[in-house]
Amino acid sequence: MLILIAGPYRSGTNDQPELMEKNLRYLEGVALPLFRAGHIPMIGEWVALPLMREAGSVTPGDAPYNEIAYPVADRLLTKCDALLRLPENQQVQIRM
Repeated sequence: MLILIAGPYRSGTNDQPELMEKNLRYLEGVALPLFRAGHIPMIGEWVALPLMREAGSVTPGDAPYNEIAYPVADRLLTKCDALLRLPENQQVQIRM
């Protein structure tokens, strides 16, 4: 299955890049176990971040960011077979 991993990225960070990066690593922390279980993990930021950079985004919430970030997630939702929603500020262990 193509599984969209969703959870906190920008929320709770006050737009501090190091906290956003930490949140992205949290989302990515479950990608490998999903892959090893035979699935294709997907995180919206894997698609959105390069597009936002290419569109000239310089800060979260600017026009290119808003044009791309959530629309990417919405489009991915229509293509993925499942959604794994991670809670904020918690350690998650995936066992398969």
